Amino acid sequence: MIHRRYVLSAIAAAVVAAASWSPAPVAAADTIKIGEINSYSRLPAFTLPYREGWQLALEEINKAGSVLGKQIEVISRDDGGKPGDAVTAANELVSRENVVALMGTFFSHIGLAVSDFAKQKKVLFVAAEPLSDAVTWAKGHRYAFRLRPSVYMQAAMLAEEAAKLPAKRWATVAPNYEYGKSAVAAFKKVMSSKRPDIEWVEEQWPALFKIDAGSTVQALARAKPDAIYNVTFGPDLTKFIREGNTRGLFNNREVVSLLTGEPEYIDSLKGETPKGWIVTGYPWADIDTPEHKAFLSAYQAKVGDYPRLGSVVGYVTMKSVAAIIMAAGTTDTEKMVDAAKGVKVDTPFGPITYRAVDHQATLGAYVGKTDVKDGKGVMVDWRYADGADYLPAPEEVKNLRPSN
Repeated sequence: MIHRRYVLSAIAAAVVAAASWSPAPVAAADTIKIGEINSYSRLPAFTLPYREGWQLALEEINKAGSVLGKQIEVISRDDGGKPGDAVTAANELVSRENVVALMGTFFSHIGLAVSDFAKQKKVLFVAAEPLSDAVTWAKGHRYAFRLRPSVYMQAAMLAEEAAKLPAKRWATVAPNYEYGKSAVAAFKKVMSSKRPDIEWVEEQWPALFKIDAGSTVQALARAKPDAIYNVTFGPDLTKFIREGNTRGLFNNREVVSLLTGEPEYIDSLKGETPKGWIVTGYPWADIDTPEHKAFLSAYQAKVGDYPRLGSVVGYVTMKSVAAIIMAAGTTDTEKMVDAAKGVKVDTPFGPITYRAVDHQATLGAYVGKTDVKDGKGVMVDWRYADGADYLPAPEEVKNLRPSN
């Protein structure tokens, strides 16, 4: 179940997200306009905390002083989870609102659609969440940059732990769209290189947010795998776990699960959270670094709630755009793009860099195991995996990315 506050907020999300947002009214001539697009009404559990994150960052940036002598204004749009609507919104933001850059998106196919628009129109696009490797590699280009660690990066983090397991027979389950396909392909590639003795015995590809959990679990059980790699998330994850628990799918079987440790997903599982799954996530309550404690304090003071991973993503996306503009010393697109290559940004997880070679940020992820404490799903035995350690070398990128 999604947090009640986010369910209620989702009702008004499309209307609210369609308006400009800045911490105080300012004249348009005195602002730098940034266009923001995301799937607020489609996946509120992630995108509403994300919006609260970028709003906090925007408030901090504008209160700290001007950027190039001006305040930043964000004009936000809800894409409704539809690539066509996202491109329409991007076009309106650029042509009518005269934004100098675009940021945001959640789903991989939407991020790729907006990225293609940015390429055609030659506008800077900082992709916040879409995880497909294609964003920065196969379909990467001069004008697109990506914050979150890609599926290859997170798959490599998980495979590092999964390769230690004795399991030899592996099955996979993932949503049947770009993110799911690339996540499975990346995990298979890394795992097979680390463990050539393993066998892939089953694949399940449920439609996004339309999983038939009973048949999916039944098919996986029939294959008798030693371990399962799971990529489902949101309501699909909840249904999959509930059915898997009922049918005993996870008994005496290892599970490696992408994103499951994020509060957006593990919180809703509560006492149904399986124990011992290897996951990527965000153990917000236990991170004791100065950078994260400062972010946590500021976020809770503003929002009155604890952060989700989306909160961090939104916060750092906004900070990244501001850092790029400051580094460029102008809002000229070509100069901003040049400045974005190698730009450094301070984040709640520590400093990161956007690599010049592929425009991928070095933001990492937390890797650990699931457990239940006081009736709630949590991450335990976690560590922070620095994204820079899971990226291919620059010479390898030349074979992954077009020259443009």
